[in-house]
Amino acid sequence: MNGDNGVRFLLIPLNSFNMLPFGGFLDKLRFSADEADNSQQRYCSWKILSHTKGLVFSSSGIPINVDLEPSEVQLGNFDYVVFFGSRTAIESQQQAACYRSFIRTVAAKRIPIVSIDNACFTLAELGLLDRHQVVVHWRHHSEFKATYPKVVVRDEQLYHFDRKLISCTGGSAAIDLAVAILQNHVGQTRAEKGLADMLVDENRSMQHRLKSSEQGLYRNRHMDRAVSLMQENLEQTITVEQVASLIGISRRQLDRLFQQKLGVSARHYWQELRLQHVYWRLTHSGHDLAQLADEVGVRDTSYLCKIFKKRFGMTPG
Repeated sequence: MNGDNGVRFLLIPLNSFNMLPFGGFLDKLRFSADEADNSQQRYCSWKILSHTKGLVFSSSGIPINVDLEPSEVQLGNFDYVVFFGSRTAIESQQQAACYRSFIRTVAAKRIPIVSIDNACFTLAELGLLDRHQVVVHWRHHSEFKATYPKVVVRDEQLYHFDRKLISCTGGSAAIDLAVAILQNHVGQTRAEKGLADMLVDENRSMQHRLKSSEQGLYRNRHMDRAVSLMQENLEQTITVEQVASLIGISRRQLDRLFQQKLGVSARHYWQELRLQHVYWRLTHSGHDLAQLADEVGVRDTSYLCKIFKKRFGMTPG
């Protein structure tokens, strides 16, 4: 610990930040900060910063007031700088310019930088993640991999430590990450303090697989595992045969499962996921069709237009 305030965090919510990971991370710090539940910053402490003072609005429209900006910060007073990403990747990318000088100073001082949710797009936009390994929310895997090929994306992890860069997929995983960081400074007992108050059953490891993904919609472990792998590999870095092998069944058995549950082959379902991804990206980003084609493993944009029109009755344009 450092001084009277233990391990020290500088929290930076980007514009349109998601409230769940921000609130979860901050409340975990609060519970671990003192002996009782008095919110006294004794064993850990925090400040909240933005590139300009004033209100920062969450993705739900709820604002928080921030009265600290980069020019007023003594970085030597902090052990971690934590960025909470915007609701969309493009919003996170757009804010990179606001923090360019500040982030470079943080990196030069070798203070660990934590990326939560879509903040990975902010850091990657500045080149800070090149030749590093990160985790990304499953919805943005393909988009991130296509945009930043120099960054290695770790699949099926809630969070990941890579030297002075720490990443987290977001959501409630921010609580698990907070526990993991605090354990190194205040011990496991104090790091886990308050989980029961937060109605959290247990602290999950970085390799934890979500039950909602593993045993989800189809109530069949092979089927749900296959869908999870397909969601994380929209760009087709693996084949249907490899998906079947990874879940311990044959390609024929996998196709039989998809036919029984959905009336289509595994390959057909995977293509539907990719087309739905393109549709979602068209309405939530300004990237051109060539990039979207790369994200779903289609090398010919004219072919993508053809199958998109067949599926949705209109061209991507």
